[in-house]
Amino acid sequence: MARLTVVSPFAGTVVNVSVASGDRVHVGQPLLILESMKMEHVVAAVRSGTIVHVAVVPGDSVAASAPLMEMEEGAVDAPDAAGVGVAPPATVRPELAELRARVANTLDTGRTAATTRRHAAGRRTARENVDDLCDPGSFEEYGALVIAAQRARRDLDDLIHNTPADGLIAGIGRVNGDRFDDRQARCAVLSYDYTVLAGTQGQMNHRKKDRLFVLIERLRLPVVLFAEGGGGRPGDTDTAVVTGLDTEAFALFGALSGLVPLVGVVSGRCFAGNAALLGCCDVIIATPDANIGMGGPAMIEGGGLGVFTPEEIGPLRTQVRNGVVDLVATDEADAVRTAKQYLSYFQGPTLAWSCADQELLRACIPEDRRRAYDVHDVIELVADTGSILELRGEFSPGMVTALVRIEGRPLGVLANNPLHLAGAIDAHCADKAARLMQLCEAFGLPLLFLCDTPGFMVGPAAEETALVRHVSRMFVTGASLTVPFCTVILRKGYGLGAQAMAGGSFRRPLFTVAWPTGELGGMGLEGAVQLGFRRELDAITDPVAREAAFASMVARAYEHGKALNVAAHFEIDDVIDPAHTRARITHALRSAPEPPPREGKRRPFVDTW
Repeated sequence: MARLTVVSPFAGTVVNVSVASGDRVHVGQPLLILESMKMEHVVAAVRSGTIVHVAVVPGDSVAASAPLMEMEEGAVDAPDAAGVGVAPPATVRPELAELRARVANTLDTGRTAATTRRHAAGRRTARENVDDLCDPGSFEEYGALVIAAQRARRDLDDLIHNTPADGLIAGIGRVNGDRFDDRQARCAVLSYDYTVLAGTQGQMNHRKKDRLFVLIERLRLPVVLFAEGGGGRPGDTDTAVVTGLDTEAFALFGALSGLVPLVGVVSGRCFAGNAALLGCCDVIIATPDANIGMGGPAMIEGGGLGVFTPEEIGPLRTQVRNGVVDLVATDEADAVRTAKQYLSYFQGPTLAWSCADQELLRACIPEDRRRAYDVHDVIELVADTGSILELRGEFSPGMVTALVRIEGRPLGVLANNPLHLAGAIDAHCADKAARLMQLCEAFGLPLLFLCDTPGFMVGPAAEETALVRHVSRMFVTGASLTVPFCTVILRKGYGLGAQAMAGGSFRRPLFTVAWPTGELGGMGLEGAVQLGFRRELDAITDPVAREAAFASMVARAYEHGKALNVAAHFEIDDVIDPAHTRARITHALRSAPEPPPREGKRRPFVDTW
């Protein structure tokens, strides 16, 4: 039989010898244990046979390749395979049991009292919202085991059970993964947990935000932020913080504006720091019970400004009317559904779509040129069925801003609404329009302008609103657009307001076309006649004759400024059958080159207002 020498694989100390001379050993059987660099290593038999001589004892130091024992090779029956190698442990190891207990405590099932209180209030838990938003099984959490930085004032068990995740659930998942590929569907999600210290911003969850915001910038992930909570937390004791004003979270989150879509969702109370993060978002979705303010009751009272309940501060009716809230949801489930829909416009085109009978567009504009109509009817017909998401619908209703799809392709729509001030563009309308232009430019969405405006609003009252500065935002923003855009003049296209609805000039869009109902001019027809022919009209003393002369002059001006005549002078590109509007838009957008892959930002940021 062959004699073999078992040698040391490296330098170390013999801890244990498990065989003796005369023992029969099989392949893989442990022979001894060596310790090296504070780690214990098993030396196992590489051949079957009989131990002849053991050269070491526990405590011996050996060099690499030093002889440990000798054996004679020979056949030895090995035990069943089930007894060899790694097998499932018969019991849960203590460290795994501890981990499972900690993880269970972070889940709703491990916090039954807090979950029950939340449900009793008619609300969902933070994790229920996150689970509803993300595709099943796709959410990977960061910092789930974090607890509040209050070890100096509370015992560890208390913190583990009552401050899981330090009140902020944060991670990365997939949203709309059934419609878009994995990369398009990736999304970062952060949700304050109101059941943990009222969703306040603690030292540890600030660190989690910083971590996520850096990853978001690196990975170019859209963000959904559930912002319910009370702002900064004064009770943390475990860090050497005096003011906390060197916190990075607000700067890091603000820097994401214009780089990735930012979606804010709020239900319940959202004050101070939580509201500041919410206000940085491109869009804010709120439920009827939302209260949003830069200071909560304690801060207001502390400033000597009176005593108010949380429900009196920034209620939804106020924040919708003033434009803070972009979208109103019926409840938290609807808010999540709306967030998914909003994100989808920035995830890419869809293949399945349908639309209404386009011949219906021919009846949208009343035959009486002075009769008002609702431009929403036009948008509903032009856009793919069910694809419209109107933003800030109750704020400045004279300008409609929406995200839509046409043949599955997402784009932004800006439309004058004649039901409000005849479609005149006031300061708020201009702000609303400029912001949608910025949003679409930042993320590469084409724009469609539907123009029916007598121009910018005028008058002393309008100028009190800083009109000059506000309406000019449409010019400077329009001039900076690099995304493709088109203008369709539905009826009125007068003055500077009409130019603003075309990026600053009728030559700027991919096309500027009008429907046959279009009428254009440097200013409204009636005003132009009154100003241009005042002397002639004043010379007519008979009121009836003067009115007849005025009507005749307006009719001639209308003929001069009607779309067909303007197109004949090539100041617009064409006059089209309203039923051909969708086709004209899709043909133009297909002709536009695809933008190159974006390395950084197209815009420094998207204006929060």
